[in-house]
Amino acid sequence: MSMSSLPASARAPRLREALLAADFTADGLLERLGASAYAALARSETVPALRATRGDSPLDTLVRLFLLQRSVPAALAAAALPLEECVEDGWLAREGDLIRAAVDVRPYGGPEGQDWFIVSDLGCAVGGAGGIGSHEEGVVLGVGGASTTLAGITVRRPVASALDLGTGSGIQALHAAQHATQVTATDVNPRALDFTRLTLALSGAAPADLREGSLFEPVGDLTYDLIVSNPPFVISPGARLTYRDGGMGGDDLCRTLVQQAGDRLNDGGYAQFLANWQHVEGEEWQDRVRAWVPEGCDAWIVQREVQDVTQYTELWLRDSGDHRMDPAAYTERYEAWLDEFEARSTEAVGFGWITLRKSVAAAAGNPSVVAEEWPHSVEQPLGSAVEAHFARQDYLREHDDAALLAAHFTLAEEVVQEQVGLPGAEDPEHVVLRQHRGMRRATKVDSVGAGFAGVCDGSLPAGRILDAIAQLMAEDPVLLRDRTPQAIRLLVEEGFIEPVLGGARER
Repeated sequence: MSMSSLPASARAPRLREALLAADFTADGLLERLGASAYAALARSETVPALRATRGDSPLDTLVRLFLLQRSVPAALAAAALPLEECVEDGWLAREGDLIRAAVDVRPYGGPEGQDWFIVSDLGCAVGGAGGIGSHEEGVVLGVGGASTTLAGITVRRPVASALDLGTGSGIQALHAAQHATQVTATDVNPRALDFTRLTLALSGAAPADLREGSLFEPVGDLTYDLIVSNPPFVISPGARLTYRDGGMGGDDLCRTLVQQAGDRLNDGGYAQFLANWQHVEGEEWQDRVRAWVPEGCDAWIVQREVQDVTQYTELWLRDSGDHRMDPAAYTERYEAWLDEFEARSTEAVGFGWITLRKSVAAAAGNPSVVAEEWPHSVEQPLGSAVEAHFARQDYLREHDDAALLAAHFTLAEEVVQEQVGLPGAEDPEHVVLRQHRGMRRATKVDSVGAGFAGVCDGSLPAGRILDAIAQLMAEDPVLLRDRTPQAIRLLVEEGFIEPVLGGARER
């Protein structure tokens, strides 16, 4: 794995032109390799892609150079790229009559079809020739599942300022550059800042303000409209690998990051993180992470996965290639991880998303802090769903039960009803409302809740709908009005029904 000096970025636009001319893009790769070889490459299996690129076209050459990390004849490289410039600037290296890549350059499709390129250390991209394996201290990884998850959940709205904390190869900064006037990117690893500069330049994005340092130290008292971070959140004994190990005990790095973010947000601003947290004996994980939320902020905490300490240890020992070491050394390292968890009474580790939003209501002492577990599939991108979640929380804080009964609602798009029960039974055991967009939630409702949601078209206030349901079911309408607002509140909170702002919908 190369840890040599990095390329110069001044002539990156000329290299970008050559890559685009060869169709070395996400779409171009899929068309050239085919779905099977493309998928195999993502699993770090290179043979299908090698077979698919046996020709001498510029695209074949670029795939072999950058994705498969094979040396190619200089004549082929010269036909695909401005060869002498790329060698002089450090993108490529010459070995006799052969040319090899000095860095990993990987096509990445932007959310609006942009052709971007992520630059990282050789052998450190997810998928490709090297895959994720044994790493040296200070290497910079390419785009992985965590990176794309964070990019997908981030709220995308025009903002004046954005901060990418722990930028790595610069993928979050690249996304932010599309909707933020000024992007600041920080990292404790100066090599990561250099890679971010290369990623932005090769992708045709505006340069960022790059600052070296840990957590919020590099930006002092500056505040931002958006903060994003895919931090080194792995809970490990020590700080052996900069890209993943935060250097603080347990989940202290994630806790510190979240707690300090509140003072760095402008009013109405969002801070969005990926994080790990400990499941400690005798403590609810929700209580643990809720305690991290800073004053003045609302929060939405979603736990996506939980692993027991042995699964977690094995995952990260494999990530760093430790499973290939001497068995005795591997056992010693495994023991060190379990000793650390035992000392902290940690039974498992949770992984998920944390979103903060600085709000007037939270500053006034009425924050909305939701901590939930949702391990099921979701529809990315989720940025608009995150923004909608907080808008719903605002609505519910501003409307008491009486106001809810006077309000008008519509059923959200792509919500369906499922009836669950034994075959042939006259009545279902229960009714489930299910979303096919966003978080793809499902919730069990009673016959009143199902009937209410089904007739919400914005024309009648909720109270009138309940009166009609009471008449159909021969129930006391007063009692039904008393006990139903909580169910309405839940349907609004989870996005099954939407308030019609400003009154009844015109028909």
